[in-house]
Amino acid sequence: MIPRYTRPEMGRIWSDENKFRCWLKVEAASSLTLADAGIVPENAARAIAERGDFDLKRIHEIEAEVKHDVIAFTTAVAEKVGPEARWLHYGLTSNDVVDTAQALQIKEASQIIADDLEKLKEVLARRAHEFEHTPTIGRTHGIHAEPTTFGLKLANWYAEIVRNIERFRRSVEEMRVGKLSGAVGTFAHLEPEFEEKICERLGLAAAPVSTQVIQRDRHAYYVATLATIASTLDKIATEVRHLQRTEVREAEEYFSEKQKGSSAMPHKRNPITCEQISGLARVVRANAQAAFENVALWHERDISHSSVERVILPDSTILVDYLLAKTIHLIDTLMVYPNRMLKNLESTGGLVFSGQLLLDLSEHGMAREDAYRLVQKHAMRAWKEDLNFRELVMGDQEITSRVPAKQIEQAFSIERQLRNVGKIFKRVFGKES
Repeated sequence: MIPRYTRPEMGRIWSDENKFRCWLKVEAASSLTLADAGIVPENAARAIAERGDFDLKRIHEIEAEVKHDVIAFTTAVAEKVGPEARWLHYGLTSNDVVDTAQALQIKEASQIIADDLEKLKEVLARRAHEFEHTPTIGRTHGIHAEPTTFGLKLANWYAEIVRNIERFRRSVEEMRVGKLSGAVGTFAHLEPEFEEKICERLGLAAAPVSTQVIQRDRHAYYVATLATIASTLDKIATEVRHLQRTEVREAEEYFSEKQKGSSAMPHKRNPITCEQISGLARVVRANAQAAFENVALWHERDISHSSVERVILPDSTILVDYLLAKTIHLIDTLMVYPNRMLKNLESTGGLVFSGQLLLDLSEHGMAREDAYRLVQKHAMRAWKEDLNFRELVMGDQEITSRVPAKQIEQAFSIERQLRNVGKIFKRVFGKES
């Protein structure tokens, strides 16, 4: 069943109607190719290509009796074609049609996802440049570490999406294969050259070797790549959720004028979009596990993978399309609060500049371990007693006697800390801002 949140174009790809249309494309391409080779009569190939059609309800009626979807399909098509239908499905086994047609569906679905990825890349680039020099506190282990910029956070996501685009391109190419090699992949009834020509008609490459099915390592790689994309989106959503916490409130997802966050608490502005992204990403990752389980089949083929793929391929492509659309909107409309970022950065009274002070003391002759103990002593006192670290440092003669006042001032400079942001942007985007 297609989920209710599916965008129409992606839902259509995985509909029964389109699945059987793809099967029909494979049957027609096969008949026309075999006619070119003089194996199938030309009039029969033309009849299959031109009159080949089906009624979805009729396929389901036949399948209810014969318990075989491909036989139900070919029977329903034969009823439309007429006497020439004796050449339909000539030399093929069921999975010659099913696997090759599935590649057509995945190719179509993948184009939508590829377009989504490009749109997300664009919006991340735009907003990264918007906040390139907006200082914020960088955190490690959730604890204030050193200053960074909000633009760098977005640039990091951008770079990851660029990698995902390349991974996805490779996985899509691996899935762009068909097979028409027969029941165990030996071309017992057709020649390999015919397979190549049929696949070429369909815009596919021929799998160099197969059994009755295309090998499922390709599918596992494809779904695992979708899971990686979903994990990136989860990563973005998780960070926004953290930033939206009341104690932080440096950024938050858009909250419309008439939106309500809680049935009981009118003040609530909950990160529901981010939570949806994080939750549904788990489903895609779980589907990757099922795809890995499909790689090992009995001998030349069993059917254990088939029922799984009827769930995980539509589910994963539909969900990733949906999650990308949600994330594009999330980033495009993200509400950012630079003043709050600066306030949070300054909230520890300069503690986040301790690393530079450590280097300065070492530079002026103090042993690193001694310098570390001295700086940490003031840092821990500032933490425990809620004091200003910078004032403690400036009042310590052991420090001020070694390090010039101007250099100490520089140690507490945000501009000095962030002086290389433009160079990082040049690495990521190819030009320095």
